[in-house]
Amino acid sequence: MAKPSKEQTILLNELRDFVIDVMRDMPEWVDANVERLLTIPLGVLRRNATQRHGVTRWKRGVDIASLEPEDVEVIDLHPRMLNEQWRAYSAFVLHHEYIHALGLRAHNTLFRQLEAAWPGNKASTHGILFTEHLRREKAIWLWCCPNCQQEFPRQKPSRRRYRCRKCNTTLVDKKNPDIV
Repeated sequence: MAKPSKEQTILLNELRDFVIDVMRDMPEWVDANVERLLTIPLGVLRRNATQRHGVTRWKRGVDIASLEPEDVEVIDLHPRMLNEQWRAYSAFVLHHEYIHALGLRAHNTLFRQLEAAWPGNKASTHGILFTEHLRREKAIWLWCCPNCQQEFPRQKPSRRRYRCRKCNTTLVDKKNPDIV
């Protein structure tokens, strides 16, 4: 958990306002008081996180049987999402976290239905692309398949010990050209 910069705070507030405006117009949220979400502080995750893109952090000692937006300490988003390239995906992730904040803690069928109702239908598929983007940024090595050209960004060399998931060919190490 990191403290957002002034620029990140501005971007988070703009994102919050956009997501809540969209939620106000969604039939799924007609009976929910989405205005209460405005009081939830927004923050950023550590910059080196690769798997987690957003998290709802609850206050200590809250009754998990009756969660309310007032029980949320902070919603953190990955700082690398706060740009134009990932705007659609960051809105989807904040909507996801707001579903948690409105009391649905588990990723059950109802949760997935509410999540899928987000109007940006392609935004949900960007999670895999965002993770790949983060991994590629940090990767020193690319494990490359000479057969199908698939690349797997990694921190350590494979030393020809691993095989391609797609075609079972031994992977070859290549330095990541994006690393300076």
